[in-house]
Amino acid sequence: MTIQRLHVGKRLSEAAINNGTVYLAGQLAEDTTQNIEGQTRETLSHIDRLLAEAGSDKHHILSCQIYLADVKDFDGMNLIWDEWVSTSSAPPRATVEAKLARPEILIEIIVVAAQK
Repeated sequence: MTIQRLHVGKRLSEAAINNGTVYLAGQLAEDTTQNIEGQTRETLSHIDRLLAEAGSDKHHILSCQIYLADVKDFDGMNLIWDEWVSTSSAPPRATVEAKLARPEILIEIIVVAAQK
């Protein structure tokens, strides 16, 4: 059994692949000057890119965990999520309010997906 890691850094890998399952590190927006809609859109774009690189896509997501710095952003996040997610393959999902690493980060998303 070989574990493949993508974008390995000193502290973490952006993704790990094992036995056909893709595990993404928490993804967040690089441009944290954006509001919740902008940060959500950018974060989902990072997820799309990493899943594609790992041989998967949003239709193969097995689970999703969304962390919001403030639950008041739930509706704004869902506005962008609903545009992005495939209604025929919407994954199991949890959304919670959490203190994130820096105050300007409004959202972080963790995804586990199957390879195609």
